[in-house]
Formats: sequence, C-alpha cells, structure tokens
Amino acid sequence: MRMVFITRQKCFSPNSVERDAAIARAVVGELTATGVDVLMVGEGELSGWQPAVSVDAWLSMGRLPSTTAFLREREQLGEVTLNSGSGVEACARETLHRVMRDNHLPMAPDKGVHGYWVKRGDAASQQPGDVVYCPDERAASTAARQMLQRGVSSVVVSAHVVGDVVKFYGVEGANFFHTCYPAEEGFSKFGDEERNGTPKHHPFDAARLRAEAERLSRLLHVPVYGGDCIVTPEGSLAIIDFNDWPSFAPCREEAARAIAARAIAMARNREINVIS
Repeated sequence: MRMVFITRQKCFSPNSVERDAAIARAVVGELTATGVDVLMVGEGELSGWQPAVSVDAWLSMGRLPSTTAFLREREQLGEVTLNSGSGVEACARETLHRVMRDNHLPMAPDKGVHGYWVKRGDAASQQPGDVVYCPDERAASTAARQMLQRGVSSVVVSAHVVGDVVKFYGVEGANFFHTCYPAEEGFSKFGDEERNGTPKHHPFDAARLRAEAERLSRLLHVPVYGGDCIVTPEGSLAIIDFNDWPSFAPCREEAARAIAARAIAMARNREINVIS
C-alpha cells in the first residue's frame, strides 16, 4: 500500500510549527510500521507535481487554496483523501458557523452581555489579529471593519461565553476522542483562553460533546479534527472552534495510531470522503 502525506505550510501553524510536524512524523511512523510506503511532500511543492506510482490514499494537513484544489482533483478521480479538500474548505469559520447554526449544534450565541469575539471567517487563524475580543458591540463593529480593511474577506462575530475552555481531539470512525483543559496543559496559540480564566472543572456530559463533535465532523467530512468548547457553570456546551487536523499535542501517540488505522481502512474500502 502506498500513501502520500502532505505537510502544512508554516503560516498555518502559528506557534505550533514543531507540534504540527510532530504529529505528521508520528502518523507516518505508524503507517510505515504497518508496511505502508509513505512519501512526505510539502504543500508548497504540490504545484505541477504528480507521483510516479499509483497512490492508495492522500493524507493532508495542507490548507492552501492550491492544496485543497489539488485534493479536489484527486477526489474527482475517485481517490481517497484524508482530510478532503472540500472538508478543509468547510472549516473556514463563515462556513462552519452556518453549518453549526443550520444543524442546531451547540454554539456561542450571537448576542450576549460578556463581550464579543470577532474572528476571520474566510480561513484558519494565522496571526493574533485574526481573533479579537471586544468588550461590547460597538468595539466589535470596529474590529470587524478593521479586519475587513486589512484584506480579510469575511468575519464572524459571536458572544463571549463564560465557563471552562475544554479542548477536544477526535478521529471519527476510529473510536478516538480526547478532551483536556488547555490552561492546564501550558499551551495556547494566542493566549485567548486566558479570557475564561482558570478552569473550574464544571461537570459536563462528555459523551454528548463527543457525539456533537463527531456529528460536526461528518457534516463537514473532516474525520481528523479538533476544537474548543466552552462548558458553562450549568454544564451546557458551546463549541467555539473546530479545526481540520490539529497537532494532537496532549495525545499525540494515541491519535497517530487512530489516524493511521483510519487511513488504512479508508484506503482498503476505497472510501471517498467528499462533500457532494
């Protein structure tokens, strides 16, 4: 069996370059250990590139528009991709927000009394200015306007939710799901989790969070996923972020085994993972 692993451009790994590289190496190591022949290619090298031999599956952490277009071409040829180009594109916050709202997934409300978050809606966050906290609606309107003026094509505004930040990681179809409190793991991309303070460990239904996260992963066609959820003092949930192929830093080894198993299963079953 042969697979190609497409690695992520550094601009899509803010403060996480080594963490993203580590999960890539771990997955390739797991695949190689099972006898899979894996070629690693940087997404910046894909333009005009074609493999010299047939490929059973394409594994991709890439997010460049050229990468998702490349994956879409493979998908149209009936080839297996994990994650798919269409799925990665669907993780842009504007699309994500719409999918969550239309399917009644637990999410932050549009209005609130504890401030607002303004986030770029056209792509994954690449710098601190792509996610901005604002104390009121007026400040949120100003931040949204400034974001658009610097070239971001769309923004998403949602109310701040008070509660514990819980980070989750999953591989849909591989029986893997992991949760943790990022404030206790000592890692934050931009420090935004500090807005919610030290975790109080409010009780919550972990099985429901997993079910909702996996439902979202299936809606977006993104089996390898991660995200952030706010657990309120009352135990209600609000998923505030969802990403294609995170670093899995707190659970890397277990995640790598799950991802490798999922990729092999998809390749054997010729499972095409695209949004129709």
